[in-house]
Amino acid sequence: MAHASATEPAVLDPEAGAVGVALGSGSARGLAHIGVVRALQERGFRIGWVAGTSIGALVGAVLAAGRLDQLESSYLGFDWKDVAALLDVVFPRSGLIDGRKVAEFVRAHLHTDLIEHLGLPFAAVATDVYTAEEVVIAHGDVIDAVRASIAVPGIFTPVRRSGRLLVDGGLVNPVPVSVVRAMGATRVIAVDLNEHVVQTRLGKARRPRPAQDRSGDFLGRLLQALGGEQAEALRQFRRWTEQNDTPGIFELLLSAYNIMEAQITRMRLQASPPDLVIRPRVAEFRFLDYHRAAEIIDRGYAAARQALRAHAVM
Repeated sequence: MAHASATEPAVLDPEAGAVGVALGSGSARGLAHIGVVRALQERGFRIGWVAGTSIGALVGAVLAAGRLDQLESSYLGFDWKDVAALLDVVFPRSGLIDGRKVAEFVRAHLHTDLIEHLGLPFAAVATDVYTAEEVVIAHGDVIDAVRASIAVPGIFTPVRRSGRLLVDGGLVNPVPVSVVRAMGATRVIAVDLNEHVVQTRLGKARRPRPAQDRSGDFLGRLLQALGGEQAEALRQFRRWTEQNDTPGIFELLLSAYNIMEAQITRMRLQASPPDLVIRPRVAEFRFLDYHRAAEIIDRGYAAARQALRAHAVM
């Protein structure tokens, strides 16, 4: 998807100045952003502005801090125990996961607590649940900004900031091209992780999985993070949900959220088209598939190279 006309073939020439990147939402699929950025940098693009939604905000904050290599190394070392260790379950409250452990994980990859002190201009997108407004966080505590942007309703607890109650920005702007342009970028590369996710997820949901193959579902991850009475209560709930062949409650909730994000993404990209959109083929990866980091990062890298080649940049 080119934003420039055919008379401007050099619009994405790496020599033409810095570009802005809009990193989209997508939970574990967002590790593809790391591969995309690596491909852009290899081709000589200088990134001057970063805006992200949800996992895009997490990766974007670390990118703006200049420490994406360290984040990649951390994720490449993840197994399911590491994923479970980040799930500080607070069930039942306004979300199942508090997010403080995720916040500390992000903090370990930053050199500052303030957005203003990151190496690049950065903004995270969140949603005010009381007013339904898009909230762009471009100053202040970077951890609060990331925490707000990743707070999928019902999964992560919301964040209170400046009198607002904030949740995942994917509700209003899953791929924040408009935000990057407002920050000053005249050329924007967007990464959309929502292409084909709905069809892939719902297609898999229609096919019952054998019991031995259910270890990758959302409840399975929570069980690894829990202990004692909470874990037993969740196990009973899980057994009850598996008594028939319909998808579990969390599979349905996440699929519904994916449907919404895909529709909003389509509309927002039409209203504010980027100069180039990169769509990694990551639909098959699930919400907490961070242990598959190498595969996801490689998909992002391959998609970026293919998109650049199609745009006659390589």
